[in-house]
Amino acid sequence: MTRRLRDHGPALVFATAGVWAMSFVALYGFGWNDYETEVAPAYAALTAGHVWQFLTLAPGYGGSLELRAPFAFLPGLWGGGAVAVYQAVSIPCLIAAALLAVWLVARMRALGHSRLARATALGLCVVNPVTLYALQLGHPEELLGAVLCVAAVLSAQRGHAGWSGILLGLAIVNKQWALLAVGPVLVALPAHRWRAIAVAGTIAVCFYVPLLLPAYIGHASGSGTAAVTDSGSGTIFQPWQLWWFFGSHGHVVRDTFGVLKVGYRTPPAWLQNLPHPLIIALSVPVTLLAARRGRRDAMLLLAFLFAIRFALDSWDTVYYPLPFIFALLAWETLRRERPPVLSLAASVVVWLVFIVAPEHLSADAQSGVFLVVAVPTLVALGTALFAPSARLRPIRRAAHTRRLPTRAPVVGS
Repeated sequence: MTRRLRDHGPALVFATAGVWAMSFVALYGFGWNDYETEVAPAYAALTAGHVWQFLTLAPGYGGSLELRAPFAFLPGLWGGGAVAVYQAVSIPCLIAAALLAVWLVARMRALGHSRLARATALGLCVVNPVTLYALQLGHPEELLGAVLCVAAVLSAQRGHAGWSGILLGLAIVNKQWALLAVGPVLVALPAHRWRAIAVAGTIAVCFYVPLLLPAYIGHASGSGTAAVTDSGSGTIFQPWQLWWFFGSHGHVVRDTFGVLKVGYRTPPAWLQNLPHPLIIALSVPVTLLAARRGRRDAMLLLAFLFAIRFALDSWDTVYYPLPFIFALLAWETLRRERPPVLSLAASVVVWLVFIVAPEHLSADAQSGVFLVVAVPTLVALGTALFAPSARLRPIRRAAHTRRLPTRAPVVGS
């Protein structure tokens, strides 16, 4: 017990401090973010005892609200108000990231990583700037989904079909984009794959059926609103995705609060319902190709699928790359004996592209910057996943050339 405290104590202390710091900085209120319009009405109904109204008001990611519903009742113990409920349902997502951080640090210590590498990994899990903006925008569930997906693949790699199924099911309940983790979990599992799928499916059905009941009997379901909408059309079309230049200018585009979005485009009609089904459809052949390389690449496959998701999703915003960063971090730290520089670089680049660039560049220029970053990232991930030796061939060829003996000149020829 003493040895465990000595080994894991520092990581637990710093992770706890990180959770407190992020809560203090990001969770002081919600009057300006999506939580106010999408989540607060549902939790207000639930804490007042109106379960049916809670199900009716739940947004498209209502499963995440169900998962965190028990925490919504905690502020009632001391008379806390709406802000206390907001904090109570958000902090568990941070705690989940902290627990993942402590586990990763323990594994990195066993693999011989330096203190700098372990500290970097812990910081990226707990005090990542992308996480900060996810919390400030009212979407802690994105962090929870990232942790659950990574944990599901890690559990599958260790041969725990039951636990990987539970974690995968909870991730899918939390948000539907977690369906992208189904393939990596199946690739990672050495056996009992159908057991994991059955467990995950059962959990998902148990949570989604209550959410579907209000719509089934004729009530409107969901109160979510678009972050950036074409006036009157209700569509979402952000500059940070690969479809941007297919859009057209000339329409009035405003955000949720009615602020005019200068220079924003509106999507073509054929794109309206294409990105989400396309992302799921692409995951199938990508997973089948990756399965040929074996279990060791399952986490890289997860990172690649999440990169495809934020690159092709026309709704893309600052917290969408968060699952990609977490998957990349897990792959990088458990495979390499150096600081997780790729994950750190990804976090910094996301912050620059999504937060800094909009303050200085037009929407078209922001999309151009995104393309310059996203396309090489997708190519690099695809190469590492499907042809990991390709990048080494020129190096090996050059080394082989240097080792060739030099032919001595023939005297008198």
